[in-house]
Amino acid sequence: MREGLEIFSPVDNAGRFTDEFCEGSFAGLSVLDEGNQAIIDHVSKRDVLLLEEKYNHKYPYDWRTKKPTIFRATEQWFASVEGFRDQALEAVRGVQWTPEAGEKRIFNMIEGRNDWCISRQRTWGVPIPVFYDGDGEPVLNQQIISRVAELFREHGSDIWWELEAEDLLPEQYRGEGLQKGMDTMDVWFDSGSSWNAVTKQSPEMTFPADVYLEGSDQHRGWFQSSLLTSVATEGQAPYKKVLTHGFVLDQNGLKMSKSVGNVVDPLKLVNGGNNQKTEPAYGADVLRLWVSSVDYSGDVLVGPEIIKTVSDSYRKIRNTLRYIVSNVNDYDPRTGMSFDELPVLDKYMLRRLATIAEDMEAAYETSSFVRLYQGLMRFATVDLSNFYLDIAKDRLYISGTDDYRRRSCQKVLYHLLEILTRSIAPILPHTAEDLWRNVPWKTSSSVFEAGWIQPEPSWSHEDPETDAAMELFRRVRTDVNKCLDAARNAKRIGSGLAAKVSLSVADDAVIEALQKFNPSSGEGNTVDELCYYLLVSEVNLSKDMAVADGAEFSLVGEESGVHVGVDVASGNKCDRCWVYSEQVGKSENHPLLCDRCEEVMTNIGVTSQPVPELAQ
Repeated sequence: MREGLEIFSPVDNAGRFTDEFCEGSFAGLSVLDEGNQAIIDHVSKRDVLLLEEKYNHKYPYDWRTKKPTIFRATEQWFASVEGFRDQALEAVRGVQWTPEAGEKRIFNMIEGRNDWCISRQRTWGVPIPVFYDGDGEPVLNQQIISRVAELFREHGSDIWWELEAEDLLPEQYRGEGLQKGMDTMDVWFDSGSSWNAVTKQSPEMTFPADVYLEGSDQHRGWFQSSLLTSVATEGQAPYKKVLTHGFVLDQNGLKMSKSVGNVVDPLKLVNGGNNQKTEPAYGADVLRLWVSSVDYSGDVLVGPEIIKTVSDSYRKIRNTLRYIVSNVNDYDPRTGMSFDELPVLDKYMLRRLATIAEDMEAAYETSSFVRLYQGLMRFATVDLSNFYLDIAKDRLYISGTDDYRRRSCQKVLYHLLEILTRSIAPILPHTAEDLWRNVPWKTSSSVFEAGWIQPEPSWSHEDPETDAAMELFRRVRTDVNKCLDAARNAKRIGSGLAAKVSLSVADDAVIEALQKFNPSSGEGNTVDELCYYLLVSEVNLSKDMAVADGAEFSLVGEESGVHVGVDVASGNKCDRCWVYSEQVGKSENHPLLCDRCEEVMTNIGVTSQPVPELAQ
């Protein structure tokens, strides 16, 4: 066509040569079977065959029938994109593509695409509503289209195959000998028009759609056909956002196949197999967490070992949240203290919560689920389990019911539940609902009816000095724990509460920052103190390096640069809080308790406590 040559296609619909080829010498012969040998014989007799040999080469096969394919030139219906190509390219720029590389990919495809062949010769599909006269010329206009559309609407598209042409045509075209066409619509034109059938016809839907999502191969398919049909008729893209993903492979990176036997059944992962020991039931939330944990922009792997690893991560999240909800059973948010009344540690943790909440919301908005998963795991394990909740145990278990140090901690736990339960709900709905049903304060019946919640503005007020001090302390804590482990391994202490820690720091700024959290006995708020942060019985700060270096166990901190020393704590062990103190044994009423625990017991009405060895 480009060179203006006449089309020559001497092959019929059955794949046999027509009379047009070689003056009919091969008419009726199959192109792929006897026709091949007949041509070889024909040229051999004329002594013009240069060489005949068999060799293996690539050849196109039909994927469904597994038979060779013949390409021939036939009349087809085409949709020209020339008239709106620039408009389509502009529409591409107005869509949010995730990942961003998708924009360039589809832009280049549309920029370089030819006219779109929209007709197919198949025995199934949506028919093209065109008729032909006696000369084979198409007859198609708005009247015919409206009549056929009305029949399709009432009876479905199969009516085209069931009725004769006379019954399909408008009355004024009957009796003219028109024949109905047998071509079907390209399935991509069919599916590419789905936006009209869905968003345009459903009152609860809006056009354009919020998001289209499919595999990355659909830039050439559904995404593109939808864009072209919509731009051609509506002048805009049918979607605001397009999200593409890779394909799911087995845990060895191989394509899943029934014949190979490596297909991973999601229902079996959720409900378990016949042998629950070898094929345990992980539940839907674990499978959903796996989806959140992988980078869907490329191919992803799944299998029993991978799901088991994700299950371990899920258990950490669930156990963290279960611990929180189990420690707010007597908390009333209506009587909670204000942010300004909280200890430094609690303010710091609420600022961390505000940051992770904002990060998770941003991850949802951009469909960056792997970033959401990583942030959630880091917060649940590093910030909560290994840090804040570890420190909180003393405040929650040892303090009096209404003590400042306990109620302030519960306020943080309350906000953690309120925000994290909502934040995990889209990916862990069953876990979120379970949590929501068990919070002690009045809530909506479902977490999904509660609405999103934003951190309080006061949490986000910057306090760089305090935040820097807390980050310093966390590094010191890591170094102290290493030194405590050395003492434990040597069997000199059991828990950290059996230790006295010495911190030697030459830097004036560092020791000044740490000194704020090491008040004299009885002068602190019993929260923002190094002994409670480090979970030890005593902390000694010094600018003299020999103090820490001369301890029974010592090291120079890799994280903080602080010199750390650990000795066995002096005093006796409190039976209630396990802290070692010189005060244990000095009280007549509570000889086995430290002064802190004695005060708590007295406040709840236990004025004396006999020594177990002397009790009758």
